[in-house]
Amino acid sequence: MNYDIIEKIKGEIKGFKFGSRLEEFGRIIEAADGIVRISGLSGALSQEILTIETDSGDVPALAFNLEETVIGGVLLGDVERVRVGDTVKKTGKVLSIKVGEEIVGRVVDSLGVPVDGKGVIFSGKKEIKENPLENSAPSVLSRSSVNVPLHTGIKAIDAMIPIGRGQRELIIGDRQTGKTSIALDVILNQKQDINNGQVICIYVAIGQKTSKIAKIVRSLEEFRAMDYTVVVSAPASAPAAMQYLAPLTGAAIGEYFRDKGRDALVIYDDLSKHADAYRQLSLLLRRPPGREAYPGDIFYLHSRLLERSAKLDKGHGGGSLTALPIIETKLGDVSAYVPTNVISITDGQIYLESALFFKGVRPAVNVGLSVSRVGSAAQTKVMKKVAGKLRLDLVQFRELQAFLQFASELDPATKKKIVRGELLTELLKQTDGEPMSFEKQATIIYAALNGFMDSIPVSDIKPFETEFIKFISNMHDIDILSPLRETGALDEATETKLKLAVEEFKNIKK
Repeated sequence: MNYDIIEKIKGEIKGFKFGSRLEEFGRIIEAADGIVRISGLSGALSQEILTIETDSGDVPALAFNLEETVIGGVLLGDVERVRVGDTVKKTGKVLSIKVGEEIVGRVVDSLGVPVDGKGVIFSGKKEIKENPLENSAPSVLSRSSVNVPLHTGIKAIDAMIPIGRGQRELIIGDRQTGKTSIALDVILNQKQDINNGQVICIYVAIGQKTSKIAKIVRSLEEFRAMDYTVVVSAPASAPAAMQYLAPLTGAAIGEYFRDKGRDALVIYDDLSKHADAYRQLSLLLRRPPGREAYPGDIFYLHSRLLERSAKLDKGHGGGSLTALPIIETKLGDVSAYVPTNVISITDGQIYLESALFFKGVRPAVNVGLSVSRVGSAAQTKVMKKVAGKLRLDLVQFRELQAFLQFASELDPATKKKIVRGELLTELLKQTDGEPMSFEKQATIIYAALNGFMDSIPVSDIKPFETEFIKFISNMHDIDILSPLRETGALDEATETKLKLAVEEFKNIKK
């Protein structure tokens, strides 16, 4: 027995090799407000993770500013434990998070740590990958044109401002105009819109109240939408560094699914607060302030974030990452610095107007200022055919509304446009949390634009719509809705059946 132990020790001694390892160390010369200034570490890289050795354990920091003799770092751990004079060392790693299938259905912070009280995320049974938070956008040659629709379930958007998988569509408007509600409806609609494959949704909450985030998660759980959703939480109570990193975390999670050939959707709610967090960090690090005190690279920050959203070609897996950034305006000022920046980066915007919201038009989409630069390329054929005149009719109505108060007498053609505009405005109103499948949208919009609803009073439009959708679902699912759902097109035979169905329903109503 003793002989075996001696032989093992001899073997260990024989295999032992002397070696030396060079490590770089630095010292903290200043620490305040979640920011540290470090002397030494001349070989540190931008966005590298640094380890600060404190009396009560290690604290991670992110190398943010690389100056000639000093490094400006952002603390990612407990600020209170860090003191001037603490030792700092390099790790040689850039900031990254673990991603995999098991992250779906969970609520995580900006570093990928679970905050939902459900224990560890990764069991080790499924693939786990480390994705860097800062990643290069796909090259132009690896991209494909955006041509597959991402249905939102919202009539006003799917009919007039279509969004495609791989697109970047901005949701912009004043505070309390329903921006988050639209984003959540898009998530809920992905449960029923799986014709082109299930979309994995990532909701990134930046600077929101903790109670609001909890309410959103509870709502997603009630609708069973957390089965395909990840929530990244960086509430208002979180440090500015965590709010800055949150959208990068969301993009890294989305890229994992995109690179596996799947479709993902990431919602940044909202990038105004993200810009404010970045401004705070930058000013504390003594970067020169620019317009509205934002650092000069705020445009570059958001552009490299949103450029990561793309539709890849089949040679690169054919996956897509769609981005819906949200921007909050002040008193409708879309010409402010951050709103104009993000408008110029994205492929269109959904502009929500306070005046419409307070009139009861919800979603309060301003048709004139809202646009999708991908347009009908990402729209189903049936919606393209059915809703072609919808936008023009609504824009003309909104223009005429301004003159109504001055007009004493109106000609018949103008009266007809006003009646049609009021009808369409009422029809496009939609309750939060009730997304509608595109084939049902197409049937009711077809009925409205082809004159079948002209005789109905505006006050009866909503009851008519509810009962008609119920009627068409129960009585004509196989012969009308199923062909629309499966082909996405309205052929002559199906159109004839739809006309007859509308007439049949109107006769029943009489």
